[in-house]
Amino acid sequence: MRAIVLRELGGPEQFRLEKVVKPIPNTHEVLVKLKASALNRRDIYVRMGQYPCIKIPAIPGADGAGVLEDGSEVIINPAINWGKNENFYSKGFHIIGVPSDGTFADYIKVPKENIFQKPTYLSWEEAAALPLGGLTAYRALFTRGRLQKGETVLIPGIGGGVATFLLQMATAVKAKVFVTSSSDEKIKKAISMGASGGVNYKEEGWEQLLKEQMKGSADLIVDSVGGSSFSKLINLASNGGRIVSFGATAGPIPQIVMPKIFFKHLDILGSTMGSPKDFANMLKLYEEHQLRPAIDSVYSLEEVQQAQDRIEKGFNFGKVVLKISSE
Repeated sequence: MRAIVLRELGGPEQFRLEKVVKPIPNTHEVLVKLKASALNRRDIYVRMGQYPCIKIPAIPGADGAGVLEDGSEVIINPAINWGKNENFYSKGFHIIGVPSDGTFADYIKVPKENIFQKPTYLSWEEAAALPLGGLTAYRALFTRGRLQKGETVLIPGIGGGVATFLLQMATAVKAKVFVTSSSDEKIKKAISMGASGGVNYKEEGWEQLLKEQMKGSADLIVDSVGGSSFSKLINLASNGGRIVSFGATAGPIPQIVMPKIFFKHLDILGSTMGSPKDFANMLKLYEEHQLRPAIDSVYSLEEVQQAQDRIEKGFNFGKVVLKISSE
């Protein structure tokens, strides 16, 4: 079969298309013929050696949807071995696509419990785009963030896959969503998807502009950026508000004024991926509201280097998808 194989860490050229042996599932696994996969920034971090527990050679890719040998159309939950504790994953937890082989291939074997029925109204590309980002967004918003109808939500850095899922889910439950970006075009797209407003964080005084738009502060902020802007999020949070962090694309937070946290009674919450229950509830929410993942672009498996380049340069709004099979 065909697969993208990572044999060395480094630049985009390390994702190479090769012929490899088709996987053979054991009694606790199933074989999925993949129709589509999708890229995440995680795949790029793995390629660059900036992710824990990397083992190579390996096939990257966490997102995927396809067909079982009996013809069932399925979507794959990429969170392996979460465990029984809903609050935190088990010692054996990992994500599909390094250290275990992932979805940038014609076939993948996965544990039976990680197989879910594909929502019938979604295309293969839409279904493949949903798993990792949708799961991360659902847990951050609802399990950790405890989002309620009518609350004000702030999503910094709109445009990435998880951020667009956050926007879709929050607006679906009738929250008022505001966004930030360095791109006016991305802010316009977010508003077209249901955001109530947004500001360009490169503008002078953007915090005050955002407060004026929100007519106050945010009940819930879901952040994947980190870096120096995190302290400003504390200023933008309401008294008794929540900030959920699931990433740090801008790096470490250089300084936090602690009294701003404890005098405001803020909850600062970490979140990573989600449990099987979160995954099932995420699919239920999407089907209930007939939501469709925002697809930025679709590439062939052979074009994986161009696909990851689009993400690395920050050009994408929504998910970048790999079409694997049309059969």
